[in-house]
Amino acid sequence: MRRAFFIIAACLLGSQLPAQIPEDLISKVQAKLEKVNDYTAKGKLKTNVVFIKAPVASVKVYYKKPDKMKIVNEKGISFIPKGSVNINLAKFLSAAGKYEIVDAGKEATTGLRILKLLPTDENSDIVLSTLYIDEKAELILKAKNTTRDNGTYELEMSYGNYALFGLPDKVIFSFNTKDYKLPKGVTFDYDDGVGKKQEDNLKNKKGKVEITYSEYLINKGVDDAIFK
Repeated sequence: MRRAFFIIAACLLGSQLPAQIPEDLISKVQAKLEKVNDYTAKGKLKTNVVFIKAPVASVKVYYKKPDKMKIVNEKGISFIPKGSVNINLAKFLSAAGKYEIVDAGKEATTGLRILKLLPTDENSDIVLSTLYIDEKAELILKAKNTTRDNGTYELEMSYGNYALFGLPDKVIFSFNTKDYKLPKGVTFDYDDGVGKKQEDNLKNKKGKVEITYSEYLINKGVDDAIFK
């Protein structure tokens, strides 16, 4: 019922705008991502979470179609939320046929086209995704995903040398720390003197993970053993 109400409301908003074909725009965005069969990328990962002490890390990111992805810290442990694997949007958009796409107009401040994707599969982990697309460049600059188990997370992408492949130079992954579940056996030290009440308050904050890429090797082959 809630989804039906949302669709009706979004359609009413869209009726005030010139006719658009959101499926075509999604297809154009997806076409760039489909050029990439695999890649190996080097970058710097910065973790900005108030209750975690983590230095800037040198990382390698491995990707292989359709959905294999791995982020490897060259030294130590990186705090990488579960949803951050979606920093590559190829897998997500490949399922566009399983979503109802609603044109929600343009963002007033940026002119980005806003498309809302609602899964038709009731068991989908993603409940709602909102994409902010540069129509001229055919690139997703922002994405906001609401999930069943890990709260809501947002992605911001900026592009440069690899825009023709839909690959960003920088990704900022934002999430609510209270919604993130640490893997079993993984713990982090809090600052000295932080009590339980204050610790809980710290958890209820916005966290960010930033990856700035310095180099991509695209379609050069990635061994499946990397992902084991």
